[in-house]
Amino acid sequence: QVQLVESGGGLVQAGGSLRLSCAASVRTFSSYAMGWFRQAPGKEREFVAAVSASGVSTDYSDSVRGRFTNSRDNAKNLVYLQMNSLKPEDTAVYYCASARTRSAQTMPKNTVYWGQGTQVTVSS
Repeated sequence: QVQLVESGGGLVQAGGSLRLSCAASVRTFSSYAMGWFRQAPGKEREFVAAVSASGVSTDYSDSVRGRFTNSRDNAKNLVYLQMNSLKPEDTAVYYCASARTRSAQTMPKNTVYWGQGTQVTVSS
């Protein structure tokens, strides 16, 4: 059973930064793409970012591209989401996910496991 545990959420002012972390308890962590999704109140869950199994390739939604950076440390089974220039519309619960694929581009359609989520609130 794979467990994903997010941390690093919190309250930040618009224009500020946060770094989310996701710890994965899986022996074959480096074999799978990882990513982040978010869900704001009253809205559907949406894709945010993905990183390939090797960590070389990434993919982002248009709404966060250029502001967020998805990375991973395969030696430590950790995934990161660095969020800069945060906006109030980034407020949501952020979920870490693993996928049954190595590719960042196909990660969103191949999710398998999810974390419990961490709240990010951006005040104006």
